[in-house]
Amino acid sequence: MAPVTASPSPPGAPDLARAQALYRQRAAFYDAELAPFEPLRREAVALLGLQPGQQVLDLGCGTGLSLPLLAEQVGPQGRVWGLEPCPEMARRAQERCTEAGWPQVQICQADVQHAGWPQGLQADAALFQFAHDLLQQPEALSAVMDHLRPGATVVSCGLEWAPAWAWAANAWVFSAALYSLTTLDRLHQPWQHLARWLPDLQVHSTWMGCIYFAIGHKP
Repeated sequence: MAPVTASPSPPGAPDLARAQALYRQRAAFYDAELAPFEPLRREAVALLGLQPGQQVLDLGCGTGLSLPLLAEQVGPQGRVWGLEPCPEMARRAQERCTEAGWPQVQICQADVQHAGWPQGLQADAALFQFAHDLLQQPEALSAVMDHLRPGATVVSCGLEWAPAWAWAANAWVFSAALYSLTTLDRLHQPWQHLARWLPDLQVHSTWMGCIYFAIGHKP
């Protein structure tokens, strides 16, 4: 698939071109940077409740750090669809799949609107792991929901503003956001757009309130 060509974003909106430039610089050492967050990743994947033979979307899959967990849960008869707009990150995810020999995993280097998923794909679950910019794009979320079956489980995990009294936590959130996001919009409730599609969405926070987990099901 040809690389995604990003058009300029309106002020305050996620900026795909800037995000690609940001993650292009981080691709070589991204895995080491994310190592401290592995317990969060494992909890998010566990919340999906995947079963052998199911299909799952890994939105903003990065270098593929969630892929081993997802591939193990769906098994060889299932399918994992990894989507990543940054070419350098997607290349590393593909290398991870090739080295591991996961025939059930497919990596697509594109944004959601240009994913090129099979016509009629109705996945059983979707994971948004530290994908704040994507969550702030209603059109992209609508495209994701079109490829989920009724009852599909959706899990999101990421940064959020902690309570005002947790100034140290918020200082960390601000630093991490500047390093990894292109918009701070709705950082107080990053799941706000998701709630439009998932009426049973439940949210809980950890890490002094600066990390959230959200889980819901497509009606």
